[in-house]
Amino acid sequence: MITMAEIARLTGVSQPTVSRVLNGNKTVNPEIREKVLACAREHDFQPNVLAQSLVGSRTKLIGVIVTDIGNAFFADLVKYIEQEAGKAGYSIILFNTGYDAEHEKECLDVVRRYRVDGLVLVPVDENAVQWRSMVRKLEIPVVVITRKASGVDSYYLAHDEAGALAGRHLAEQGYEEYLFLGNTRDMKYRGFVDALAKIRPDFGAHLTVITTKKTEEIRQALEEHFKKTDHCTGIFTYNDRRAIQALGILEEMGIRIPEQAGVIGFDNTYICEYLYPRLSSIAQPIEEMAALTVQRLIHRLDHPDDKSVIDHPLHAELISRESSLRKRGEK
Repeated sequence: MITMAEIARLTGVSQPTVSRVLNGNKTVNPEIREKVLACAREHDFQPNVLAQSLVGSRTKLIGVIVTDIGNAFFADLVKYIEQEAGKAGYSIILFNTGYDAEHEKECLDVVRRYRVDGLVLVPVDENAVQWRSMVRKLEIPVVVITRKASGVDSYYLAHDEAGALAGRHLAEQGYEEYLFLGNTRDMKYRGFVDALAKIRPDFGAHLTVITTKKTEEIRQALEEHFKKTDHCTGIFTYNDRRAIQALGILEEMGIRIPEQAGVIGFDNTYICEYLYPRLSSIAQPIEEMAALTVQRLIHRLDHPDDKSVIDHPLHAELISRESSLRKRGEK
């Protein structure tokens, strides 16, 4: 790879002048400037952004840390973050924590070494004291996405509203038993049960909760549930992956969808359209969320004295499909 010193030798221009040209200085003589740029283009000169950052220039890199890149939702989220960053001339460097707090710490350490300009982050646990301490040590703008982090700019879905959409839909479709598959600490669970409580005061006696992710344990819990009831069951899952897992088990059990059980996922990933029956799911405004997050991060980079903190919930939409839609009058 050609260096600034070699460009200076080939063009007969001093190295400081070459540096000024390649760093965008417009005061250099136009003829000299064009000679330097032509040589750089011919030899495919690539600036050392890390070296530039040592003298105060931006790297034009944004770090992005997510919890599970294997989840189609996060893959789409990263795609939109990258697109929005590119509009402003930034590239991204991606990290995946796998929901592991220790690995998250390692990722944050690498972010510091790479001297990225700012960070978009999906925390493993936004309430952890250690996480907050690590974020403060970064000394760069940080915007949290998909989670609400106190004291840090945050763009996220109003999960309680989203859960309520699922609860109301299942009740309106005539499901008499209810099952939640996922993490009950999430506000989507709270919204789900609160909505059901308003519709059916005795819903608690008709609610089953399955918190495990293990297929065999889910199968056992579902078998026990359907042994106890002949009534149709509305199932709301933590995300689309859990919904697909449940659908597979229910099919093996011979449970008819949606006659005996209706299923709603969360995230409305592309796979929902390709299942049979097609999967109902809660859709997040993922493209809007990504755009707002990147725009806020760049605002912080351009206005370092702005001390305001943004707490921005976004609203979900229920996409109802065959997995939960029952025919009128069906029992």
